[in-house]
Amino acid sequence: MEQMQIQKYQDLIVGYATEFGVKMLAAIAFWIVGRWLVGLTVGMIDKSLEKQGMDVTMSRYVKSIATVTLNVLLIIGILGYLGIQTTTFAALLAAAGVAIGMAWAGLLSNFAAGVFLIVLRPFKVGDQIVVAGITGVVREIGLFATTLNTSDNILTLIGNNKIFSDNIQNHSTNPFRRVDLQCQLAGSADHAAAMKLLREKIAAIPNVLAQPAVDVEILDFNLVGPVLAVRPYCNNAHYWQVYFDTNRVVRESLIEAGFPVPIPARINVPYQG
Repeated sequence: MEQMQIQKYQDLIVGYATEFGVKMLAAIAFWIVGRWLVGLTVGMIDKSLEKQGMDVTMSRYVKSIATVTLNVLLIIGILGYLGIQTTTFAALLAAAGVAIGMAWAGLLSNFAAGVFLIVLRPFKVGDQIVVAGITGVVREIGLFATTLNTSDNILTLIGNNKIFSDNIQNHSTNPFRRVDLQCQLAGSADHAAAMKLLREKIAAIPNVLAQPAVDVEILDFNLVGPVLAVRPYCNNAHYWQVYFDTNRVVRESLIEAGFPVPIPARINVPYQG
């Protein structure tokens, strides 16, 4: 009798395990096929948006929404197939604690900020911006975060809400920007001749704009001599080339013209014994 009961329980366990195993294998298969279908659908949406001429910023945002929505539906469908009540599952998540609630609130705020970034368009994909202390080129405005590639080629994700609530500097909107540099002259140097020389030499640097003209003016004075503000203008794409070339031209031009080298002044302090 005992043997029969043991056999009965064993058959019951094997039956449940077999049923669960089949369901798990089916769920894995559904997941693989579902992910493939999601990728296929998103690809079709992408091609459709490209044919309609939608700009990159908007099309990538629409793709993000479609990808997240389809994946959520896929997960809900698989959970339903496994017999897990999705309403009960959602209730359990809702009751998981304050931490999850705060995280969800953060996601909602990032989502809302992303919508406003798309609508108000302070920047678009391909623009060079400064946000939250990070400088980089916009790669994608996602549902919850914006992706930047920094100048040293580091992929950086910043929450949309942090971007929208902070100052945004867009270097790509205006047709040109100013390069700010300084040049130290010796006190004995002819500052007027140095300023004229630098204006001419810097204006000849490739990609320096003729208008606005190069600014070279006295910015400050110190113990060594006058300090010149050197300010050429260029397109944002040429900023660093103009920056480095201007530094080189300033040094080479003043040396070739025979201007005295600025030497730090020595302050003699009386000896107190």
